[in-house]
Amino acid sequence: MKKSVTGKLSAVGLGAIIGMTSLFAAQAQAEEQYLPSLVYRTGPFAPSGVGFADGFADYVRLINERDGGINGVRIRMEECETAYANDRGVECYERLKDRGNGATVVAPLSTGITYALIPRAKDDNIIVHSMGYGRADAADGRVMDWVFMVPTTYWSSTTVTMAYIAEQEGGWENLEGKTIVHAYHDSAYGREPLGVLRGYAEEYGFTLEEMAISPPGVEQRSVWTQIRRMQPDWVSLYGWGVMNPTAIRTAASVGIDRERIIGGIYAAQDDAVEPAGSAAEGYKAVTFHGPGRDYPIYDDLEEHVYGPGDEAGDGDQIGNIAYNRGLINAAYIVEAWRQAQDEFGEGEVMGRDETKWAWNQLTISEERTEELGMAGLMPPVNVTCEDHEGGGLARIQQWDGEQWNALTDFMEPDMDRIFPLYRESAESFAESEGLEIRECD
Repeated sequence: MKKSVTGKLSAVGLGAIIGMTSLFAAQAQAEEQYLPSLVYRTGPFAPSGVGFADGFADYVRLINERDGGINGVRIRMEECETAYANDRGVECYERLKDRGNGATVVAPLSTGITYALIPRAKDDNIIVHSMGYGRADAADGRVMDWVFMVPTTYWSSTTVTMAYIAEQEGGWENLEGKTIVHAYHDSAYGREPLGVLRGYAEEYGFTLEEMAISPPGVEQRSVWTQIRRMQPDWVSLYGWGVMNPTAIRTAASVGIDRERIIGGIYAAQDDAVEPAGSAAEGYKAVTFHGPGRDYPIYDDLEEHVYGPGDEAGDGDQIGNIAYNRGLINAAYIVEAWRQAQDEFGEGEVMGRDETKWAWNQLTISEERTEELGMAGLMPPVNVTCEDHEGGGLARIQQWDGEQWNALTDFMEPDMDRIFPLYRESAESFAESEGLEIRECD
């Protein structure tokens, strides 16, 4: 039997008209599911942020206009501009968390903001969904039961990159004696894959060269000249913002084969390649979703959002990588609420406890992605008590000078390698923060 989470209103005695007006307003408000949207449409990283914000908003509008909401519960989304600044992200969170009938989930859209919000969200019982960024060790759900990395992490995607490289070399055994360079944004983000890469280098006998690039990375010739002297077989590029096209252009100018450069998740967007022009042709990157617009969901968006002229922003981001990420981020959030309703009451607004329950067992099968019109665009996930990544699927794509093309299907990460790393890091975090490690069946 389903359990209702909407409390029955107690009998209202005779009172002033103003009192009745407040009651009716509260009832109307309770029919909406509130969703804060932390965005960065301005600031130095806006070229990455605008597309994401537009895709996120357009998916929410689609759910409201096509479906009338989630089983009749409309979503009230409210954007707050962070400009990718940690202090503004915290300010947005604090300002919005209790708006409407209360936020139940937040997507920080920044690793720095994620770190800042994790302890606050724990105290507020609000889900943090850091999709492909943030604390990789949050994938160990035994420690942070309110943080989710669906559908992948930097560490998982790095193992997919390495599996692709090994395949191109004819097998893992052929990596011995090779040279792989990790050229990275000199920050916690850029250093994220190093532990995984060092483990591979030790096991398979290749040389790992680590080349830090100081942000913002507008001048990189000396770095890439050094890399060229190393005669690398492959280059892993973990750049951000203007650093990415600068790296690609400079690598091309010193004669490094772009087909041998594989970018990380945030070197996989259009703003990484378009400013580089023809120098980017052949460049590859790892990502966690499909490129382009060739999915049925776009037919629905055309009918219900673009056609009526209700698309977010200028409509110039539709179908790019950042936009697709916004779409699937919103889709994961909506599906979690839908599954919460299945358990606690169809057509009800889901509270924080119900939303948390749903995220801790969120399951989106391949069949469900087809029903959503997003097969090939969003990877299926299977979240468990222990696995808050949901499987960690990722794929390799390539830029042909005009568009991204998928080179591989979604690939499974090397969980045998990375889950012990998740555990070690998460347990260390639990000890430092005094967190209890829960038992998972």
